[in-house]
Amino acid sequence: MNYYIFALLAAFFFGLAPIFGKIGLEGVSPALALCIRSFIISGIMLVWLLFNTYVSPLTDVNMSGWVFIALEGICAALLGQLLYYYALKSGDASVVVPLIASFPLVTFIIATLFLGDKISITKVCGILFTITGIILLRI
Repeated sequence: MNYYIFALLAAFFFGLAPIFGKIGLEGVSPALALCIRSFIISGIMLVWLLFNTYVSPLTDVNMSGWVFIALEGICAALLGQLLYYYALKSGDASVVVPLIASFPLVTFIIATLFLGDKISITKVCGILFTITGIILLRI
C-alpha cells in the first residue's frame, strides 16, 4: 500500500518540476541545465547515503544490477531528461509534459515483450485512457 503514497508523491513532484525547469531554462542551454541538475542531485544523494546506515554498500550490488541501473540512468536521467529540457525550453510546459507523459505506453509494450508482463483488459483500458488524456490535453 505504501507504493500508492510514493507514486502519488512522485506524480506531484514530477508535475511540479516542469514549472521550475521552464523558469530555470530561461537563458540556459538544456545541456548545461542538466549538468547543474545532475551535480546538485549527486551531491544531495551522496550526503543522504553517508548519513543512512541502512543503505547497503556499493559492493553488495551485483554486476548485472550495476549494468541495468546504469542503463536506466542513461535512458531516463541523461537522454530522457536532456531531450525533455530541449522540448521544455522551446515549447509550452502544458504541451510538452503530456506528450512526455506518454511513456507508460512505451513501458507497457516493452514490458509485455521483454519482461513477460501480462496483457489484461484493465491495462489496455489504462493505456487507451492515457492516450485519450494526452489528446484531450493537446486540444
